[in-house]
Amino acid sequence: MAIPDFQTIMLPLLKLMSDENVRPLSELRESLSVSFGLADNERLELLPSGTQPVFDNRVAWATIYLHKAVLLERPKRGYYKITKRGLSVLDEKPEKINIKFLEKFPEFLEFKNKKRDEKKKQPTGGAVTEINPAEALENAYQELQIALTSDLLQTIKECTPAFFERLVIDVLIKMGYGGSRREAGQAMGKSGDGGIDGIIKEDKLGLDIIYIQAKRWDGTVGRPEIQKFAGALQGQRARKGIFITTSNFTKDALQYVLNIESKIILIDGERLAELMVENNVGVSSIGSYEIKKIDSDYFIDE
Repeated sequence: MAIPDFQTIMLPLLKLMSDENVRPLSELRESLSVSFGLADNERLELLPSGTQPVFDNRVAWATIYLHKAVLLERPKRGYYKITKRGLSVLDEKPEKINIKFLEKFPEFLEFKNKKRDEKKKQPTGGAVTEINPAEALENAYQELQIALTSDLLQTIKECTPAFFERLVIDVLIKMGYGGSRREAGQAMGKSGDGGIDGIIKEDKLGLDIIYIQAKRWDGTVGRPEIQKFAGALQGQRARKGIFITTSNFTKDALQYVLNIESKIILIDGERLAELMVENNVGVSSIGSYEIKKIDSDYFIDE
């Protein structure tokens, strides 16, 4: 049989998880390949980039979408378990689960709406226009980036506090701060001030110092925490600071940093994940595509 698309995989995948056991993604791939009766050559068929089996890729996307709709949860990296919502969905005995079905869940709609921002619409009538291949490729790229940053952020939240501090150092160094990693690592966690986790050079020569607070937070970071950090900066006679969190900031906190003398940059979890992707920290390339066009200058003398 033909390799099923990722939407066709969703319902069998959820049914496979109905026993409420925690399963690794690798086990899901193998079990589903058997249930779909895939031949060996189908199971091993690769993406055009040659980097991953087509079926493995589609199973991964099915788990991502079910996870975004909170039908699956991820107890730890690479492992999945069905949620109460997922069990309720199975009790409804749906004929199929696809993107349209998942749109009934607000968490999935929030995820999907991030991908709609780049879609083109006709000037009148509200109908979506046909996009050309270049636009389709760009939209697909944006979708991959959104899914990657979302999954990366969850992975960050599962890290230990010590690893999170090292991660922050790696990001800042890749951005051009801090001199060497050894120097930055020695400075982290040794400021001795309750409101500061570490210091890092603003440039390789150390012409100025930036003070850092890097915290894995579950809840939203409010103005009081930022005021505490600002006070710690004043105690060090420091002018610049970076507050990095795995969660996000309240409007009051964002407004507060605009009205104080010290320069404090707030980096929330989503922005941190984006910076990791931009600077190749914790991610790796699995393929690249070169887009070409006709060189009109070459034919100018024709």
